[in-house]
Amino acid sequence: MTDPVRTVLAHAPDLMVVRFAFGAGDRGALHSHPHVQSTYVQSGRYRFTIDDRDFEVGPGDAFIIPSGAVHGCLCLEEGVLIDSFTPRRDDFL
Repeated sequence: MTDPVRTVLAHAPDLMVVRFAFGAGDRGALHSHPHVQSTYVQSGRYRFTIDDRDFEVGPGDAFIIPSGAVHGCLCLEEGVLIDSFTPRRDDFL
């Protein structure tokens, strides 16, 4: 198990698009941030937690994570997530 590999694809002050490559068993630790986040599952399978709700997603699925929501994931099958953040996450630069 390792940390997912993060690649910033594009950014401007109001928007950032980021690719996260996960191996099976990798985790996105529970956290929160003030940004609204959109997640698109390019490949793989994941178990997500948003606040106290757990659900599984796979290729082609997409969802929104509200500002301030506590969220994280477990990668069940190797894959890639494409996340968009508004405003930009300056801590990723």
